[in-house]
Amino acid sequence: MERDCNAAAERSESGRGNIDDDDEEEEDTCAADSRTGTCGTTDVAKARWTLLRQVLRQKQIDTPEVKQVSVRRFASFDLFSRRNISTQDPSDTSDDQWVEYRSVHFPEYSAFLRDNLGPLRVNEVLNSFDNTGNVCVWPSEEVMAHYCLKKRHMFKGAVCELGGGMTCLAGLMAAICADVKEVLLSDGNEKSIQNVRGLVEKNRQAGKFGTTSLSTRVLRWDCESDISALEGHFDVVMCADCLFLDQYRASLVDAIRRLLHPNGMALVFAPLRGETLSLFCKLSQQAGLYVTQHQQYDAHVMDVHLKMLREGKEAYDENIHYPILITLTKGPQPAGLTP
Repeated sequence: MERDCNAAAERSESGRGNIDDDDEEEEDTCAADSRTGTCGTTDVAKARWTLLRQVLRQKQIDTPEVKQVSVRRFASFDLFSRRNISTQDPSDTSDDQWVEYRSVHFPEYSAFLRDNLGPLRVNEVLNSFDNTGNVCVWPSEEVMAHYCLKKRHMFKGAVCELGGGMTCLAGLMAAICADVKEVLLSDGNEKSIQNVRGLVEKNRQAGKFGTTSLSTRVLRWDCESDISALEGHFDVVMCADCLFLDQYRASLVDAIRRLLHPNGMALVFAPLRGETLSLFCKLSQQAGLYVTQHQQYDAHVMDVHLKMLREGKEAYDENIHYPILITLTKGPQPAGLTP
C-alpha cells in the first residue's frame, strides 16, 4: 500500500527509472511537508530529503549521511535469477525491458516481468497513493514469492495478493506453480495495476497459468465497497512489507479478516521496522485473529540473513531487511500448513 515520503526518497536510490526533474516545485512542496511534520524533522528525515534532492538534481549519492539512511543497501536474497529477453512484438515501441525471473531453487518455475518502467515523475513518487511498489521487486516480495513455490501444495481454491505493487511477483508465482482455481492480484494504485495487467497478459501468452483463472483489480483496504464485494472469498490472502504506515494498518487487518474464508489463512511477510510489526500483530489479535510469528521459515533465506548479519549494518539491517512470516487464521491454525 501507500508508503510515506521518506520511503519514496529511499526507493528513488534504486535507479530503476529516471527521475523527471521538470522543476523544483514538487521538491519544495514535499520539503515543506517535512517542515510541518508530515515527513518528520529528525536528522534521518533530513538526510533522506538530501537523498531525494540529489536524485532530482542527478548528483552522485556518495555522502556518508545519505548512505547511512538508504535502505537499498541490501536489495535481494538471491532467490531468483534475472535474464533479459527481447520482445517479439514489433508493435511494442516502449523502452521497457522484459526480464525473466526464474527461481534459483525451483528452476522449473519462472515469470516475465517488466524491468524498466520509464521515467518516474516526482509528483507521482510523492503524491500518488500506494506508489512505492512502482520501482522494483523488494526483498519481502521476493521472499514471499519463493515461499509460494516452496509451499505450493498448500495453496488451493482462491488466492489474493494485497498491495502487490508493480509486479505482484508472489501472486504470479502462486498462479504459475500451484493447483489453484483463481488468483486475484491487487494493489491500491491504478498505475501498478495497469502494469500488472500487462505482466499477466505476457505470462498468459507464454502459457504460464494452466487452468488457473487470473484477475487484477485496484483494491484499497480502506474502501468498503472494494472489501465487501470479496468478503469471505479467499482461502489464502497474502501481502509483503505493507505494515508500517500507521493510518492503513488497522484497515489492512480488517481487510484480511473480511476477505478470508472461515477456514482460510493469511501469509504476511514483513520486517520488524521498529514496532510496526508488533503493532500489526496486536491489532490482528484484537480483531479476533489467531496470530503466529515465524522467524525461521526457510533455510536458504536464513543462510543469507546470517551471512549478511556477519557483514554488519553498513550492508544489512535485519530491522528493515529481514522479513518475518506472520500467519493469520480465524480459528486455531491447522498443523502442517506452516513452517
